[in-house]
Amino acid sequence: MNLGEESELESNSNLSEMDDVSEPHSDFTINVKATKRKPAVALGTAFPKKRQHRTKVHPPTSSSPSQPDTPGSPITANSTLPQLPELSKRQKSERGKKQSNAVHMYEAVQSGQSAFVTVVDDWLEGYKQDREEGLLELINFVVQCCGCKGVVTREMFNSMQNADIISHLTKEFNEDSVSYPLVASGTQGRRFREALCEFPSQLVQRCQNSLLYDEFLFSSLLAFLTGLADSQVRSFRHTSTLIAMHLMSAIVEVAAVVYTQGEMTQRRCQLEKNKGVKQIATEKLEELQNSYNELLEHQEELRSLMNGIFKGVFVHRYRDRVPEIRVICMKEMGVWLRENPTSFLNDGHLKYMGWMLNDKQASVRLQCVLALQKLYAERSFISRLELFTSRFKERMLNMVMDKDPDVAVEAVKLLLVIKQRVEDCLTEDECSSVYPLVFAAHRGLASAAGEFLYHVLCTELGPLSEGEHEKHSAAFLNLLTCFFIQSKYHEHAAYLVDSLWNVAGSELTDWNTMTSLLLYDKGAGQGLEDAEEGALIDIMMSAVRQAAEATGPTSHLVGKRNLSVKGRKLQAQERRRITNHFILLLPQLLAKYSSDAEKVSSLLRAPLYFELEAYSSTGRLEKYLEMMMSQVCEIMEKHHEESVLEACVHVLCALCSDRYTFSVRAERAVSQFLDATVEKFTAHLSNLLQNAADEDDVYSAATSMKRLAVFSSARDITAWKLLDPCFLLLKTGVESGEIDQELMVSAMRCLAFHLLWERVKISHVAAQADKAGLKTLQKEVRSFYHLCQSCISLGQRHVRDQAFVCLCDVLLVFGQQKVRKELQSMNFSPDDTLKAEMASFVMDYIFTDPDNDITGEDEDEITSLQRRRNQLAGYCKLILFGVLELRAAADIFKCYNKFYRDYGDLIKETLSKSRIISPVESAKVVCLSLQQLFSSLGEEGQNYMKEIKDLAKKFAMSFGINLQHIRRPLLELHQDGIKFAAQGAADDISNLRFLEILSEFSFKLVKQDRTKLLSYLQQVCGSMNNRCVNMYEHSLCSGLRETPAFSHDTPAKKRRRVEGPVRSLDTPALTSTALSSRTAHKKPLHRSTGSYRETSLERSSVDDIVEGLSLIEEDFEEVEEPVIEDYEDEDSDFDEAVTLPSTRHSTSFLEELFD
Repeated sequence: MNLGEESELESNSNLSEMDDVSEPHSDFTINVKATKRKPAVALGTAFPKKRQHRTKVHPPTSSSPSQPDTPGSPITANSTLPQLPELSKRQKSERGKKQSNAVHMYEAVQSGQSAFVTVVDDWLEGYKQDREEGLLELINFVVQCCGCKGVVTREMFNSMQNADIISHLTKEFNEDSVSYPLVASGTQGRRFREALCEFPSQLVQRCQNSLLYDEFLFSSLLAFLTGLADSQVRSFRHTSTLIAMHLMSAIVEVAAVVYTQGEMTQRRCQLEKNKGVKQIATEKLEELQNSYNELLEHQEELRSLMNGIFKGVFVHRYRDRVPEIRVICMKEMGVWLRENPTSFLNDGHLKYMGWMLNDKQASVRLQCVLALQKLYAERSFISRLELFTSRFKERMLNMVMDKDPDVAVEAVKLLLVIKQRVEDCLTEDECSSVYPLVFAAHRGLASAAGEFLYHVLCTELGPLSEGEHEKHSAAFLNLLTCFFIQSKYHEHAAYLVDSLWNVAGSELTDWNTMTSLLLYDKGAGQGLEDAEEGALIDIMMSAVRQAAEATGPTSHLVGKRNLSVKGRKLQAQERRRITNHFILLLPQLLAKYSSDAEKVSSLLRAPLYFELEAYSSTGRLEKYLEMMMSQVCEIMEKHHEESVLEACVHVLCALCSDRYTFSVRAERAVSQFLDATVEKFTAHLSNLLQNAADEDDVYSAATSMKRLAVFSSARDITAWKLLDPCFLLLKTGVESGEIDQELMVSAMRCLAFHLLWERVKISHVAAQADKAGLKTLQKEVRSFYHLCQSCISLGQRHVRDQAFVCLCDVLLVFGQQKVRKELQSMNFSPDDTLKAEMASFVMDYIFTDPDNDITGEDEDEITSLQRRRNQLAGYCKLILFGVLELRAAADIFKCYNKFYRDYGDLIKETLSKSRIISPVESAKVVCLSLQQLFSSLGEEGQNYMKEIKDLAKKFAMSFGINLQHIRRPLLELHQDGIKFAAQGAADDISNLRFLEILSEFSFKLVKQDRTKLLSYLQQVCGSMNNRCVNMYEHSLCSGLRETPAFSHDTPAKKRRRVEGPVRSLDTPALTSTALSSRTAHKKPLHRSTGSYRETSLERSSVDDIVEGLSLIEEDFEEVEEPVIEDYEDEDSDFDEAVTLPSTRHSTSFLEELFD
């Protein structure tokens, strides 16, 4: 049988037919005839005949009672079993004795491995005295492990077929619970599973020299296990398959030993025969020949047992409907392939492993990949795996993108083993599918891909010679920078570093080699190109951060990580290494790359990870502090890019901390820089106000103001009194429109931060604060409101956007209503005019199509979306923190459907938090948003009305499933909607169509509220005969004829099934054999998703919930899962579930913008 034979992999629907038919051209045939058990053939199979000198012991037989049912036929829920005659007293006593012995063995297995070893020995002693009695004890032990209460007696064993015995056991199965010992949870269940897995191994180990070859014990046991494995009861199938597979593994180990002994004995015989005639020891040769013949007989017996288990159990159960059974089969298959490669490591057995790589369950795929890893790790197996590799290599490559991250991780490790063991197996194009995974958000997958990448890079470099560590490290870093440049994720060096940290930590923390490469002169022929220098700086700074903080990127962190004592010690040592190295070389690096904004902004992150106390620990390092501060100030003078300015300010603010003794000198340097910058700005202020400044003056003033704005965001610079100049500058720009946009934006930021710093200072003063200062602050805030109100209506986009953002920030601090009593005097709420201007800005510049937003300026689409999301988040925060009324959210809610792709998460979070603040008011705002949309209908057709109804459906579903908690909000919503629909009903009935929209919320109402709303509708609308009114009345009346809505504590009545026989949910789970036999005659009952339905049934009537579900899910039915066919599965073409880091700088908006 080769890998091309794909016909054996059939669907689960044909499983019942396959289980009753043996494979063609095999020596294993399952006996399904209704005849008496033949004692000589205990397994129910046609095993090869043994040599005549082996003695066979035949147990006594008895007559078989007539059986009305055909043994071996599939058991269904409706099938009836024959009534066995009532047992006599002797039979009952015998049954109790066997049950007692089986219980003893069962309890021993439950107690753990150390206890049941002795029990196995005791059982073997009893078996040697009476083997039939011992076999029955073993069979009853298996039955009890399945969780069955039945007992197999000697009369049953002698007179009934296995199928009849299993049918009788099925009748006595415990139907009180669907659980059984093998799936029990907790420590006891785990201990039982471990002991049950070890039991077959111990049994075979103690029988390997005698009872394993007696043709009775194991043949009879395997016959019974084969029958159980074909049962319809899941516990029978699961438990018997587990025992049979581990029994097979133990026999495979014995067979491997016997095969080795046979080869050794054969060689000894051959050596003895090759001796001269006089030297041959005839007795020894005869003894060796007899031993060799006996070993051949043992091999034949073991081969027969293994063939019986494989074809009787494995071939049918490896594709069982229960994934746990499939996992057991594939796990043990991996053991057979490794332990006995001579018999199993061939295409006929490997094909099962390849087929199950397409299984629908991740646990099965994972077990196959783990087994293949161990196979490819053995170099002696590689030649046997060639055909398998060529056939399934594409599938293994695709599994690196598996939707289950654990499977993807192991698939990458498998490819790494193949890359290491099999030469020229993976091409460069095939390896390139693994490389991008180093940027995956899942750390385990990224680390596995990093190990793969590290191996490929080291292979390119060749073996490492002694004394060439620095050369090897430099070559590795060169290759790594080239890879980083060629990748598409240039802004995510931190992910690359974290993925390589475990395997390439020594190269990534080789600071000497990195700085040497960066400081090489390009003219010497050893320097890096410009792009390579930038990539190496990014990698080096990411490695510095990871070494200093001992943590990777945010998305790679799972929970809160606490370092151990050893970890903290290593972190401190690495931080000292970084400090000692970069304190000396950082000034040189800054001097070399001071003109490159991107490189210098990355390098300026290094001092943030220093132990800055080192500057004051010794006098010789103080000059390096002076050099660094002077270079930082020079860089700020040279650059005007915001990223560079922010990096410089962070370094200077860190040096000015009071914790360090040198902070005074740092403060002096910062003050001198600020004085010079303010002086430069004020020198051009008069010309700017008089519109007499040239381009150089405007540029100088704009860059100076930009530096001051960045400084004001990090530290208090109110002492330089920039408030009045900024006010004058902005007022002039609004009135004349001739002030530079960049200058106005920086001035507005500086002004906003000035007000925030003033509030911080006043809030730290006692309650009896200076009233004059407070009055001045109030005047300044009011002036700022008025100024921003003028700016957000300007045509200059940058000024307009910055004014809106600054206004949201200042309002959030000064406009909150619920604050401490001593701070209420500093709260300045916006007036109605400002609120209207801000609402207009939201509708005109945020909820607008980017294609229609013609500003005459080129802007990246992602950057534009990020800017608008930031503005919307600021406006939503004003609503949620009480600065604006909750009714202002109506403008946002009505755009939920249209702009769901861009702002859906922000709007949904706002709606959710508004319900927490005030459920009733939130429901009224939802109704108001629908009213506004309805009022804008005009002459538009039904399509727009349908969009409003779809939006109403989404709003209705967002109320949740606890109908008691949402009664009052829904009642208020309906009443507001009825009032709106009834406006002008006598003269103009156009508003009555709003009742169609309102009816989308009716399915959430309980009976009491439906009655109230019907009365309220009669009161408001009277006896008006209108289609919309009738439709709304029908939506309210749909649940009135049913029983009242169930309270929170009243259990819901179970619905009757309309198809199929009524079955108890507690009956044992059935195999696909029984299910397929049922579905062959009747259409299966499809059920829609049940989590929402079952919960809702406990709180409302059946009709209410059915009506509600019709609005949620239309044709959402469960379909029977397809099975694996032709090596591939449609469900196995997994979606790409690997999450790569976003290049939009938009991670976790809700946390950043709503926190």
